[in-house]
Amino acid sequence: MATRTQFENSSEIGVFSKLTNGYCLVAIGGSENFYSTFEAELADVIPVVKTSIGGTRIVGRLCAGNKNGLLLPNTTTDQELQHLRNSLPDEVVVQRVDERLSALGNCVVCNDHVSLIHTDLDRETEELIADVLGVEVFRQTIAGNILVGSYGVFSNRGGLVHPHTSIEDLDELSTLLQVPLVAGTVNRGSEVIGAGMIVNDWTAFCGLDTTATELSVIESVFKLRESQPSAIVDEMRKSLIDTFV
Repeated sequence: MATRTQFENSSEIGVFSKLTNGYCLVAIGGSENFYSTFEAELADVIPVVKTSIGGTRIVGRLCAGNKNGLLLPNTTTDQELQHLRNSLPDEVVVQRVDERLSALGNCVVCNDHVSLIHTDLDRETEELIADVLGVEVFRQTIAGNILVGSYGVFSNRGGLVHPHTSIEDLDELSTLLQVPLVAGTVNRGSEVIGAGMIVNDWTAFCGLDTTATELSVIESVFKLRESQPSAIVDEMRKSLIDTFV
């Protein structure tokens, strides 16, 4: 199920929040409405943590993570680091990275198995990503854009990338990631997928401007409908018909 929401009149919710299969980070200082959207969907399953990073609210663009770990830029204060370590599950490794390109959310995109990274990231950062997040790392571009974190979003079930990605690029990225990919948009035509939506294996959140068509593309590529009642009814019908035959 994909849910539309916005952060203080901004539909770029991927800038102010970070969602994985193990936790959800949201920026401090937003409206209660924004938090309650997340808590309604997620609170029974994973922790929803309010935080800032480096004193800013653009948490989604500054950190990179999955269910195994969370990487933070060197601007993160000791207090924020401690707060995140206390709030997240014990199995999540929280690590600060000394990297020149400190907007890690723009430079890294990953699921729980594979990561695509900005071509200019340091070798040490690449090794940290592999160790902390427990992923295979590939230096890649998406439709010629080096900011892979801004122009792509992946879960373990599918991925959405920049609308101008060629068929060859889609095939190559899909082979690397081992998940089906679709080129598309969010927020009524925005190419900046990473800023417009967040997703994990069972739910997605996108900006309030996202159209019904975009929403249905998101739900089908990330396979979010499969846990919905209609899909279960369809399965039951199929099995009934099988038995009649």
